[in-house]
Amino acid sequence: MAKWPKPPEGSWTEHYPELGTGPVSFLDSISPEFYEDEREAVFKRCWLNVGRVEQLPRTGSYFTKELAVAKTSVIVVRGADGEIRAFHNICRHRGNKLVWTDFPREETSGSCRQFVCKYHGWKYDLDGALTFVQQEEEFFDLDKDAYGLVPVHCDVWSGFVFVNLDPEPRQSLREFLGPMITGIEGYPFEKMTERFVVRADVGSNWKLFMDAFQEFYHAPILHARQTPAAFSIPAAANGFHAPHYEIDGPHGVVSTAGIRPWNLPSEMRKPMEDATRSGLFGPWDAPDIGPLPDGVNPAKCDPWGLDSFQIWPNFVILIWGQGWYLTYHYWPTSHQRHTFESTLYFVPAQNARERIAHEMAAVSMKEYGLQDGNTLEATQTMLESGYVQSFPLNDQEVLCRNLHKVAVDWVEDYRAERSAPSDAAAVR
Repeated sequence: MAKWPKPPEGSWTEHYPELGTGPVSFLDSISPEFYEDEREAVFKRCWLNVGRVEQLPRTGSYFTKELAVAKTSVIVVRGADGEIRAFHNICRHRGNKLVWTDFPREETSGSCRQFVCKYHGWKYDLDGALTFVQQEEEFFDLDKDAYGLVPVHCDVWSGFVFVNLDPEPRQSLREFLGPMITGIEGYPFEKMTERFVVRADVGSNWKLFMDAFQEFYHAPILHARQTPAAFSIPAAANGFHAPHYEIDGPHGVVSTAGIRPWNLPSEMRKPMEDATRSGLFGPWDAPDIGPLPDGVNPAKCDPWGLDSFQIWPNFVILIWGQGWYLTYHYWPTSHQRHTFESTLYFVPAQNARERIAHEMAAVSMKEYGLQDGNTLEATQTMLESGYVQSFPLNDQEVLCRNLHKVAVDWVEDYRAERSAPSDAAAVR
C-alpha cells in the first residue's frame, strides 16, 4: 500500500516566517542594473559546480568551463599528484586564452602533459607553474616563479567539482553546502557514469528557470499533453501536492512521491513507454545501487518519486527513485538570457534494452524541458512590460519565494559593502 506522508501542521511557508506570505516582486529578473551587481555579489563570490571527477580520470585530464557571468574561463585539471586544481584560462604573457581548440569561446577537454600557449609558446605544467618562455633571454629580469597561472579556489564534494572565484572565499565548500545538502553523502553518484547532455540558450533570466523546477504546481497543467488524457485530466482536476519542502540557508529541496508506470492501466501510458520500459520517471527496471543515505527521500514516501536539491545559486541535483539522477545548471549570459544545461546519469547499460531505456528517459526529459523553456521566454517578455509589479505565490512555491529573497539579500549586502567607507577614509 502506498505511503504518502501528509504535510506537517501549518503551511510550508509559515515555517519560514522571514519569507513572509505577501506578493513577490520579480524585478530581480528584469533589471540590467540588478544583474550587474548579481554578477559581482553572487557569481564571483559563491561556490559554483563546474563538473564531476569522472571528467578527470587520470593525470593530465582537463576540461575548461566558460563562465560568461563572471567574464572568465577556467581550466580544471588533475595534477601529477592526483589533486584537482583550477586556474584562470589566461596566459601570463599577453593575455591570450591558454586552452582552446577551434573556437575560443567554446569549451574543450582532453589530456596533456603541459599547457602551451598558441600565441608565443609559453608553457605551464599541470600545477600551473611557468616552465618555459620562448626567447627568455630577451625579457627584462623575468622571474618565471612569479608568472604561473592564476589559481582559482577548487574543492570536491561527493565527486562534484566546485570552484570559487573570490580570492578569499567566505566559507569552505562544506560550510557553504550545509547539513541538508551534505546529508545526501553516500549516494552512489560514482556508479552512474553513463551521461546524456542537453544544452539550450533560453530567453529568460536564470532564476525564472530555477523557479520552474522548485515546484510541481505547474506540472498537471503545463505538461498535460505529455501524458495520455486518462492520466492528465484527473491530475489537472485534483492538482499536485508535494509531501516535503525544506530550506537550509540559501539552498532548498522539494521531494515528492512517485508513480510506478508499469502498475498503471495501459490507457494511462504511452505506447513507447511500454515498448522501451522507460519514460519520464526513468527506466522501469531499476539497478541495484545499494542502501541510500538518510538525507535522500526525507519524507519517506513509498513509492518515492524524486528529490530535487536546489543548491544556490544555479545548480540542481535531482535524484530519482528509479536509481538514476540528473543535474541542472543555469548559467546567466545577461539579465534576460541564460544557458541551460541538463545532464542525465545512469549506471552504464549492460545490454541494448537498457541503453534504449536510458535514451527514452533522456528524450522524455528533453521534451518536458523544452516546454518549460518556451513558457519562461513568454514569462520574461511580460515581466519586462512592467505593467504588473508583484505576484502572489502559493504554499508550494515556497522555494521560489526563498530563491528571490536570497538573490536580493546577497545583492543588497554587496551594495552596502560597496558603499561603506573604507578603513582609510574612516580614519580620515
